[in-house]
Amino acid sequence: MAWSGSVFRLAAASPSVQAVATMTSSPWHATLLSLYPEMFPGPLGVSLSGDALNRGTWSLEARQIREHGLGRHRAVDDTPAGGGAGMVLRCDVLSAAIDAIGADERPRLLMSPRGRPLTQGRVRTLSGGPGVIIVCGRFEGVDERVIEGRRLEEVSIGDYVLSGGEIAAMVLLDACVRLLPGVMGKAESGVEESFEARRLEYPHYTRPRDWEGRAIPDVLTGGNHAAIARWREAEALRITRERRPDLLEGEDA
Repeated sequence: MAWSGSVFRLAAASPSVQAVATMTSSPWHATLLSLYPEMFPGPLGVSLSGDALNRGTWSLEARQIREHGLGRHRAVDDTPAGGGAGMVLRCDVLSAAIDAIGADERPRLLMSPRGRPLTQGRVRTLSGGPGVIIVCGRFEGVDERVIEGRRLEEVSIGDYVLSGGEIAAMVLLDACVRLLPGVMGKAESGVEESFEARRLEYPHYTRPRDWEGRAIPDVLTGGNHAAIARWREAEALRITRERRPDLLEGEDA
């Protein structure tokens, strides 16, 4: 692995990984700021996202925050003001890493457990834009001043804490990339999924028709498409009521 400025390059890589370094003029572009850029593309380099990366549908650039660190050891963190455990990512270091990207209209996101929960609606909005800039936090957190000064939108993928923001960033990117035009095989694949209509998805079945005493519901094999649509709608509503009633708040459910 060779370094060019603050952007990582993988010289002898598989096509999907090489695309990270070469396909930077794609219409949807993700730039990540991380202390571990070598974690990327990771799972984003395979399957749907990897194929799209290969084709140039999107591009991925992972930058090393430590390139802007201080002193001979490239320090990026310091003790928290007021005391306490752990370390905090410095505002001057992180702001320099953000500013090095240059003028950019893409949303600036900070993966953070205290952020607003990521929703399918937000994913669809992000995927419809030019791309994203994502800061992957580490340590106890990020100096609040850089969050305010660089207008970082804090985003959470769930009510739990990870070791850093890299895996959370992969989740967000995977959710966005699969919605880009041409990534999924059928356009309707993204329409009938969980959360698209504030419903969890209905059950799916395939061959064999009977398995261990369990049969595919007759309605799905009868050929009546109107009846199938009604069944799927009813099942989606039933599952949502049982598992995520919060999605139905405000409806006459």
